[in-house]
Parts: sequence; structure tokens; C-alpha cells
Amino acid sequence: MEAWIILSVAAAAFQTLRFMLQKHLSMGALSAGGATLARFFYSAPFVVTLAVGYLWVSGAVWPGYTPLFWVYAVAGGLSQILATWCVVALFSERNFAVGITFKKTEVVQTAVVGLVVLGDRITIWGVGAIMLGLVGVLILSDTPVLEGRWWRRFANRAAFLGLASGAFFAVSAVGYRGATLEIASADPLLRAGLSLAVVTMMQAVALTLWLIWREPGQVGRVIAARRTAVWMGLTGMAGSLCWFTAFTLENAAMVFAVGQVEVIFSLFASVLFFGERITRREGWGIALITLSVIAVVLLR
Repeated sequence: MEAWIILSVAAAAFQTLRFMLQKHLSMGALSAGGATLARFFYSAPFVVTLAVGYLWVSGAVWPGYTPLFWVYAVAGGLSQILATWCVVALFSERNFAVGITFKKTEVVQTAVVGLVVLGDRITIWGVGAIMLGLVGVLILSDTPVLEGRWWRRFANRAAFLGLASGAFFAVSAVGYRGATLEIASADPLLRAGLSLAVVTMMQAVALTLWLIWREPGQVGRVIAARRTAVWMGLTGMAGSLCWFTAFTLENAAMVFAVGQVEVIFSLFASVLFFGERITRREGWGIALITLSVIAVVLLR
């Protein structure tokens, strides 16, 4: 089994654990913004220590960066902040497994971003797979308890947040892959670690300043929640390192395709830890989106 496949599965597992912790914190102790900050705030010290330690142990010198590295890093880091914020906000709208599945539209959207930005062409079969995913999204976004005109059952906040998170994660993945490829080193772990350290520090500082301005007192609550949040930082670091390293070895769409096992992990988490029930309709939606994502990668 190739290394990027193992890394993708590991990243999905760590990411599921991190989202579980974020949901727990966002349900009481922290706002969506605070739970998002906790992910970067507590990851940054571990990531920087790991990157510097790897440089010291391996005896490698600090590699050079191209100007494009900073463009990719900033675009990827900002997009990940927005994507994570959307996912945390989504948890208050629908259950954990459905929220994660909405986020997994990132794979379909990554194919679209690749077409627009990189000129990657998609076959007619790939277009059909995307349409299949759209059907799954509509099934998940349909909220029967809403009364009124039919469009209100689909045009709701949960659907918007889910699709937005997928779009932002797609942009961040392309940005992170681009950033790792702009580092002058043949060592994929070194490129991933240094990219992750730079991005995470920028995210922690930027989001801290934003919350001080927009949500006074929220940074203090993030610090007060450190006993739980520190584990979010560790799982976030581990997951991001696996994603970044996988991106140095394979294109983002393939990495995300294998990462679809996160849907299975989230189902276990939803039922076993949060006591939530998956309806038959939601199960069909999850199945269709997962099938469409796999088909996009295989047929595009």
C-alpha cells in the first residue's frame, strides 16, 4: 500500500477526533469562532516544535521558499479558517455525521477548482458523478420540518454552511499542495512540516486578533478550555501533518477520495458518542455523496 493512502486514512481518523472535540466545545463553552481558534491556537506550539525538532534531528538546513509559497500558504490558511468555522457552525444545525458528509463535498468541488484554476478536464462521466453528488446534497439539505414553499426546504442555512465548508476546504487543499511544492527540498516530511508550521502560526495569530476585535472575551474562554482544547490541538496537528505529507506525494483529489473513510468514522462517532440517530433519508444522502466523490476521482 502506498504511503499517501495510509496517510490519508490516518488524517481522516485524526480529523474525525478533532471535529468531535470541536463539536463538544462549541455546544457550550465556546462560540463557533472560539472553537475554530482552539484548533489552531493549541496546534501551533506542537507544530513549530515538531518542525524545528525534525530539522535538528535530521541535520537538514532551512530550505528556500519561492514567492509563490506565501501566496499559496496565505490562500490555503485563510480558506481553512473559513472552512473550519463553517463546519463548527453546521454542527448546531444538523447531526455530526451529516455535517461531516456535507463537508465531504470538498472532493467534488476540488475537481471543479482544478478545472478552473489548473485546466484539469472532466469527462462526461465525471460530470454525471458530480450531478449524483448534487442529488445527495439536496437529499441531505431537505428539511421536512420546514413548512412553506418547496425551495425553503432546500435553501436553508445547513445546506449553505455545508457547501461553503466544502468549497473552502477545496481551495485550502489546492493552496497547501501548491505551498509544499514551492519548498526547495526533496524530503516530503520536511516540506509538509515547515509548510504546516508557517500556516498554523499565521492562522493562530490572525484568528486571535479577529476574535479580540469581534468577540471580546472569547480568547479567554479558549484558554480556560485548555484541558479539552489541548487534545484538539494534538489531533489537529497530527491530522494536518498527514494531509500535508499526502499532498506532497499525490494530487489533492486523490487524497480526498481516500479520505472519504471519514464519513464512516463520523457515523460511528455520531451514534456511539453523541447518541444521534441517522435517518434512512440521511443515510441515502450520505451514500450518494460518497459514491459520487469516488466516481469523480475514478472517472474524471
